[in-house]
Amino acid sequence: MAKITGDNRVFLFLQGPHGPFFHKLGKMLRAAGADVWRVGFNAGDRAFWFSPKSYIPFRGAQSEWAETFRTLVTEKGATDIVLYGDTRPIHAQAVEIARELGIGVHVFEEGYLRPYWVTYERGGSNGHSKLMDMSLEHMRQGLEHSDMDAPLPPARWGDTRHHVFYGALYHWFVMFRNGDYRNFKPHRALSVTKEFRLYLKRLLLMPFQAVDRGLATFRIRHGGFPYHLALLQLEHDSSFQEHSPFATMTEFLDVVIRGFAEGAPKHHHLVFKAHPLEDGRVPLRREIKRIAAELGLSKRVHYVRGGKLAALLNDVRSAVTVNSTAGQQVLWRGIPLKTFGRAVYDKPEFVSTQPLSEFFSAAKRPEHKAYQEYRRYLLETSQVPGGFYSARGRRQLMRMVVDMMLCGDDPYEALETGTAAPRQQLRLVN
Repeated sequence: MAKITGDNRVFLFLQGPHGPFFHKLGKMLRAAGADVWRVGFNAGDRAFWFSPKSYIPFRGAQSEWAETFRTLVTEKGATDIVLYGDTRPIHAQAVEIARELGIGVHVFEEGYLRPYWVTYERGGSNGHSKLMDMSLEHMRQGLEHSDMDAPLPPARWGDTRHHVFYGALYHWFVMFRNGDYRNFKPHRALSVTKEFRLYLKRLLLMPFQAVDRGLATFRIRHGGFPYHLALLQLEHDSSFQEHSPFATMTEFLDVVIRGFAEGAPKHHHLVFKAHPLEDGRVPLRREIKRIAAELGLSKRVHYVRGGKLAALLNDVRSAVTVNSTAGQQVLWRGIPLKTFGRAVYDKPEFVSTQPLSEFFSAAKRPEHKAYQEYRRYLLETSQVPGGFYSARGRRQLMRMVVDMMLCGDDPYEALETGTAAPRQQLRLVN
C-alpha cells in the first residue's frame, strides 16, 4: 500500500462551510507535509482562516476569476483544489479548469446520510457525483471487498444551532467588514444584509419555533388519520436549483397537492415537513394554505416547521421529495418514496417510478434489502463520520478525512482496490 503523505502536494482551498472546518483541515494537511493555500472572496472567508501567510484575497470581478484561478494554480504549483459544493459559479469554473489541467478536485458537501456523516467525493457531488451513473450491481461488487457491518449513528453531533450561529457570524463579517471586497457578489439571489437578518431571526426564534413544531407534530401523530409526507428543501439550495425540474418551491407544492387531491383516499392527509434551516424567505405555509384551499383540502393538508424527522416517520404511509437527502431516512425505514429531481439515491430498486396520483393511491414498497446494500456502500466510501459545525463533529471528521484526501484513489476506487481506511464502528449511546 502506498505511503500516505502530503509531500509534493499543494492544496488550494476555495470556499468552505461556515465556521473553522476548512482552517483545521488545512492545518492537518500541512502537518502531513502538504503546502496549503486559501483563496478568500469576502471578509467571512477571511475571518475563519487563521493563517494570514497562506491567505490569498480575490478582490476582482466575477469575470476575472477564471483567469485569476489559472494564474494561481500555476504560481502555487497546485496539485489539488478543495471546495464545499461544486455548483456556485466560482466553484463550477474552477472545477472545469482543474479537470482541463489534470488537477485533483476534492468536494465536500452535507452528508447524503446527514446529520451524522458528511460527504467527501472527488470531481463532483450530488447530481455530479459518480454515484449518479453507478448501478447497484457495481456497488454489490465493491462490497465484496468488505465484510464489516455498516456503522450506526453516534450519540450526537451536527447541532443545528452551531450551523445557524456560524451562518449568522459569517454574514455579519460580509455585511460590516467587507470593505476590501467591493466586487464580491453572493452566489445566491438574496442580498448579504437580508441573509444576515434571516440567520439572526432564525437563531432568535428557534425556541418559539420549537414549540410551534411540537404542537403541530403532536396534532398529526394523535390525529388518528393515515398521512403522507412531503419533504421540503431550501429553495436556494444548489441541489434544488441545479438538479430539479422546478424553478421555485411553490411549483413543487402545487404539483404535490394536486397529485394528492387526484390520487389519495379521501380520509388520508398530507403533511409538509420544512427543512431544518428554513428561514422564511419563501412563504411556504401561506402558499400551502392557498393551494390547499383552492382544492378544498384545507383540513387535510398540514405544515410542520423544521426539526428532526423521526417522529413523523413513525406512522407515515409514503413520502415525496424533489431530491432531499432526508429521502434516505425514508428508505432506511422501508417507506415508499417518490422523487422529482436528480438524487444520488434515485435507483429503480427502491425509488418509485409510479405517476404521482397512483403513488398516493397505492404506493409500492421499496426493495429494502437493495437499499440496505446501497446505504452500506455509501458508509464504506463517501460518507465520513463527523460534522462541519460542532467541535465534536469536526474532531471526529478530521480523524479520517485527511487520509482519504491524501490517498491516490477516490473513496469509491479505494473500496474496490482495498486501500480504504477501516471505518469506525460507531454505536448509539442512550
